[in-house]
Amino acid sequence: MRLIDDLKTALFEIHSEKDFNNLAIEVFSFQYNNNKVYNRWCNLLNVEEKQVKTVEDIPFLPISFFKTNKITSFEGKEETFFLSSGTTSIKRSKHLIYDKSLYLKNCEDCFSQFYDKVEDYCFICLLPNYLEQGNSSLICMMNDFVQKSKEKGSDFFKTNLNDVVSLLGDNERKTKKTILFGVTYALLDLIEKQHFQLKNTIVFETGGMKGKREEMLKSELHKKLSEGFGVKNIASEYGMCELFSQAYSLGEGIFACPKQMKVMIKEINDYKSHNIINHSGVINIIDLANIYTCSFIETEDIGRQKEDGTFEIMGRKDHSALRGCNLMYDI
Repeated sequence: MRLIDDLKTALFEIHSEKDFNNLAIEVFSFQYNNNKVYNRWCNLLNVEEKQVKTVEDIPFLPISFFKTNKITSFEGKEETFFLSSGTTSIKRSKHLIYDKSLYLKNCEDCFSQFYDKVEDYCFICLLPNYLEQGNSSLICMMNDFVQKSKEKGSDFFKTNLNDVVSLLGDNERKTKKTILFGVTYALLDLIEKQHFQLKNTIVFETGGMKGKREEMLKSELHKKLSEGFGVKNIASEYGMCELFSQAYSLGEGIFACPKQMKVMIKEINDYKSHNIINHSGVINIIDLANIYTCSFIETEDIGRQKEDGTFEIMGRKDHSALRGCNLMYDI
């Protein structure tokens, strides 16, 4: 068994599927022996450490456990914690953070696998509700990106859309590479204020309507945003407070995982099922950056995976709690 610092180093040295699978087995063994909740869950499923020989053998912990249990594979004091988005009537998940620097390094690494370096962009963050709720993993990530950006205009904007309009226009005139990262309802507010023809800006939507507007089909929403911003595609990020890594969609709602993350689709009522391709099922995630807590998470999202490993989100499991990313998807 390698020490946790060695596992953290190996996280950024994944170059092949074999590297990923070998590290996943190591991380499983570490968490099986150090995470009491995960160990009990494996025992309930009658899975012993010696039985896990491949990635397909690894059990996944239901994400709802983050609402009711202290999920940790580490005995030290946490540095901080992240909370899931939600209303006061919904119990929020709590993810204990033992190494914030690892989270930020991993976020930057995930981003750079799909885009250019963080410092090359001007980040315009339109995420008012996340700022209000506090302890947001998304705000933590975007704040780090803002701080690392070489562009002075990078910042968070809560309500003054005139400043956003002005900055977008200025960046377009100066051909500055820009990322507009906004919660869905705020982006709709922005294009109702002014239509754009953006040539140097990538538009990210996240977080849903937060009760501010009626929900929309994903295809309808992206069409409206594309027309309003004058861009071909709307980008998205798939992440959650319970994970350290993020998958990214460059457009059309198709997501790809970074090298330290893998999605497996399983039958809704069969946790022992193997990964299924081209059929809908529950999204299970291996996030090897979650070394300190649990790297093997069964989400409450329904998705479908293609043969190339990319995937799309199709909705939520019945009876699962509403979370910030809930939009009605085309099935």
